[in-house]
Amino acid sequence: MPRLAVALLAVATLGGCSKKEPAYDPSIPPPAIQGAHAAAADPANLPPPGTAPAPVPVEKDLPMWNAAIKTLQGQDTNLASYKGKALLLVNVASKCGLTPQYSALEALQKKYEAKGFTVIGFPCNQFGKQEPGSAKEIETFCSTTYGVTFPMMEKVDVNGPGRHEIYKTLTPLADAKGHTGDIRWNFEKFVVSADRSKITRFDPQVAPDDPTVVAAIENALPK
Repeated sequence: MPRLAVALLAVATLGGCSKKEPAYDPSIPPPAIQGAHAAAADPANLPPPGTAPAPVPVEKDLPMWNAAIKTLQGQDTNLASYKGKALLLVNVASKCGLTPQYSALEALQKKYEAKGFTVIGFPCNQFGKQEPGSAKEIETFCSTTYGVTFPMMEKVDVNGPGRHEIYKTLTPLADAKGHTGDIRWNFEKFVVSADRSKITRFDPQVAPDDPTVVAAIENALPK
């Protein structure tokens, strides 16, 4: 092989052209999040609870509890796995103007997890195609950008003929303004009481750290 070709091959190899990025490992704690995201994710910055909207009374054995779904890591699960916990169910996206809501969702997770609460995220690509990535890409984004620690499910449809069973149960419920039916955009929220008897719906523009949401979560915690 000519000397120039050998030299170029050596430079390419030593320069990292063939080097692979390390695989994402969910067991490794996410890096510390800096700046505005860190402040928004600090539970100390959450407001005190306000007045929650009236929740919708529901049957305790709704179909959504046993509906099969996979986690973002591909493991089989269902909402019944979280029995006894208050839940905040939210459809999420990585490229939306509302994506910074992840920070406040994480703040809620940190503040209330030990009291019997968890956020559960449902990635969805139905609104402006703002969740186009693979499961690994979504997981990496959430971890490295917002330090997300709450459970994330597989990408699902929340509207239309392919609507997941969980959202078939949720969408008929009314929010405080009387809206029922289709999910309107990314980050629509449903707070489910720990005893499964009540659900409070919030539109996407109501931030997770709005005092009404904080109040709904506190009301939903195990008694």
